[in-house]
Amino acid sequence: MKRLHCWIEGRVQGVAFRAYTQYQAHLLGVSGWVRNLPDGRVEAVFEGDDAAVEAMVKWCRQGPPAARVTAVEVVEEEPGRTAEGFVIRYR
Repeated sequence: MKRLHCWIEGRVQGVAFRAYTQYQAHLLGVSGWVRNLPDGRVEAVFEGDDAAVEAMVKWCRQGPPAARVTAVEVVEEEPGRTAEGFVIRYR
């Protein structure tokens, strides 16, 4: 079990990044959340099987078709604080 907290930079807002992230997380069985930040970045938390969580971070480095990711900061956290499922947060 792994939990990674990520901040994604680049052209990542206005390109359906959150919706695509939620879809990918559901496909991989990853729990967590994603949201837009006021500074233009996207923030996300992924928790689940090690390989699935790493796959989510790898996906974030590319993002959806219209995105242009320039950087992804990743911090590992203690697992077990995320509810089941993956949600888009609006705050």
